[in-house]
Order: sequence, then C-alpha cells, then structure tokens
Amino acid sequence: MDVNEITFKEVTLLITHYNRSQSLERLLRAFQLLNIAFEDIVVSDDGSKPENLEKVKALQQSFNFRLVTTPVNKGLGHNINKGQDAVQTPYTLYVQEDFEPKPAFVQHFKDALQLMKDDKELDLARFYAYFKYPYLKAYGKGFAEMIFKPFPWANNHLKFYVYSDHPHLRRSSFLQKFGRYPEGIKGDITEYRMAISFIQKGGKGIFFENFNDLFYQKNSSDEPSTMGRSSWRESKNIAALAVRAVYLQFKLLKCTGDVFFKR
Repeated sequence: MDVNEITFKEVTLLITHYNRSQSLERLLRAFQLLNIAFEDIVVSDDGSKPENLEKVKALQQSFNFRLVTTPVNKGLGHNINKGQDAVQTPYTLYVQEDFEPKPAFVQHFKDALQLMKDDKELDLARFYAYFKYPYLKAYGKGFAEMIFKPFPWANNHLKFYVYSDHPHLRRSSFLQKFGRYPEGIKGDITEYRMAISFIQKGGKGIFFENFNDLFYQKNSSDEPSTMGRSSWRESKNIAALAVRAVYLQFKLLKCTGDVFFKR
C-alpha cells in the first residue's frame, strides 16, 4: 500500500459496465495512479458477453472490487439499481466505465465530500457534463448550486437535467428519496425520468463549474460508446438546426408538463 494513498472510508466507487473491460481497467488504473482508494468498489455488469465478463473477473485480482452481474442485458436502469443496492457506505461515487479522472479531481472530490457532510440537504455533487448547467448560484470551493427555474422565460431545456448519469457523488440513500431507476427502457429516457423525479422531490445538487478539469470521457474504436443519438440532433445543416430549434421548444413544454403534472 502506498503511504501517500488517500482512502475515502465512507465512499463506494460504483461503476456500471457493459462489454468494455479495457475501459473498465483504464478507469480503475487511473484512480490507482492518482493514489485514490475507496472503502469499497462495486462493478455492476449488465450481462456482458462471456469472454468479456471473464476479463472483468480477472481484473478483480488486481483491483479488489465486488462484481454484481445479471445473466442477460436488462438496460441501464436495472444496472444502476442493482449496483446501488450492493453499496454499503453512506456515499456513492458513480462513474460509468468510459470515464477517466484527471489529477485535479482528487482535491475537488475531497471538497465535494466535505460539502455534502456539512450540508445535510445536499443530495449530489456533479463533476462532469457536456454543457454547463444553465442556472447556477455560487456555493463554494468551485461548486455552484443548480437552481431549477420553472418559469417559461427560463427557456434553456438543459435546466431539466439537474440530475445526470455523468460522474457524480451522491448519498447512498438516493434511491429511497428519488425512487428506483425505471427499467426496460432506453438509457437516455432512464436518465431523463430520474432527472424529473429529482426535481419533483426537491433534490438539491451542486455542479463543479470547471467540469472539463476533472474527467475525460474516452471512447475507442475497439470499445465505442453503447449510447447512440439521432444524427439530426447533432447535424450543423441549416435545415437540421431549424428543426432542432422547434424541437427544443416543444421539448421545453413537454418537460415542464412532466414536472408539474407528475407524468
């Protein structure tokens, strides 16, 4: 054991995995190289192919994690639910297997954990996003509180994603407060429904403003992302941009209805 290793005794690292053992190894090794250890590590596998699962089991010898499995793929919601059920510590650091922490993560994770210990109303601290959360209020230590604004003039659709599946620290009682992840549906809809539940049940979260400093998201050609998005949503074509603008306004109305009518 490295004498400089920092062990977070009250935290379980929860990693969701599916057919990407190389990515899993890279993530675990990255924490090891940063001299970070946790009271426990849980890897929740979503029915990977047998040859892939064998590689994951081999990694247990080096990284000493608990592996929870399922005989068939049941989707993101089931994978997170069974992984969270296995956690036995007060706090959970949730990371999907295609992420990798940067050196700056160490100090800011310490800060996030202390902030959550000091503020019993905090439910989660987010470390990464594709885009900054649109409505923020200064909180401290580089974090800002995410403020959900229900008003129609607060028309950035990203406001509904107070919760996200990107790397975050949360209380391990998360499922008791916000409900279990819906199962048997697409991963992006699973994420969205948890985000709506988080808003409806008064969740309080903080967001690290310089989020690009803390994690890489790495997808190789050997192990590409298992999440896909419609091409028109990412196209820079003028017609596609116009369609997207209309779609986002429709989405804003739909999401508002979902929040207030508890759909």
